[in-house]
Amino acid sequence: MTDEYGNTLDSKTIQAVWHRKSWRISIPEELDKTYAQIFLKEYASLQYNLLTLLEEVPWINPLQNENKIDGNKIHQLKLAKKNNLTVPETIFSNDPEKITGFFHEKCNGKMIAKLHGVISKSMGGENMLSTQIIDENSLENIEDIEYCPMIFQPYIEKEYELRIVYLDGEFFTGKINNSEYTDWRIANGDYFWSEYLLPEHIRTNITAMMKEIGLYIGAIDMIRGQDRNYYFLEVNPQGEWGMLQKELNFPIAERIADNLIKRMKTNE
Repeated sequence: MTDEYGNTLDSKTIQAVWHRKSWRISIPEELDKTYAQIFLKEYASLQYNLLTLLEEVPWINPLQNENKIDGNKIHQLKLAKKNNLTVPETIFSNDPEKITGFFHEKCNGKMIAKLHGVISKSMGGENMLSTQIIDENSLENIEDIEYCPMIFQPYIEKEYELRIVYLDGEFFTGKINNSEYTDWRIANGDYFWSEYLLPEHIRTNITAMMKEIGLYIGAIDMIRGQDRNYYFLEVNPQGEWGMLQKELNFPIAERIADNLIKRMKTNE
């Protein structure tokens, strides 16, 4: 593999992989628009082929397992519930009648709606399409949902949010003092992190879920409700954790390196 600057990398020299993020390649301005989709498809195929050449070396998350779970929130909720984690009642729909029925039957006058994917690359919340709160008044416009199916859940009155970094049986958990906003990333910096110790049964259940998924690392979002329950929201195989290392001095980067080195030695 040779990049645009002439740097060459031989796949035979790669001993381990941490697939952090892969952004879509930029389309050259001079390329005829007729060939744009072909260009993107072929480069995506090339990338996939190159990555699968490395399947025999240790990965911080195996590529197939990561691809299966990344962004697949319904599957995540199913596995979380299977492993005894509490999950909110959930539907994924664009049917106004079903959504309205769900609102009246399950949501006690307040519901959240969110896209299945995330429209932002920033942890600062810039240009982020956030989770929306739906009440009786905004329900009147629910007919527009037919153009875009979304996830709907009851709004849970929360005490605080938790960002949990799971790393092969270790936990690095940050508590954030956000009970007002639906997502702490849009709280305009009006929050702070503090270290948090998860109850043993929550750690046990998360570990069981992550082992079933087949991930070594994941950033897990949970909330502690005012009813004292811990609610699982989602796991992101490539989720952000830099703020926890920076604010709470968690050695997450070091533990990722240690994990790969240990498995490289085992793989020799």
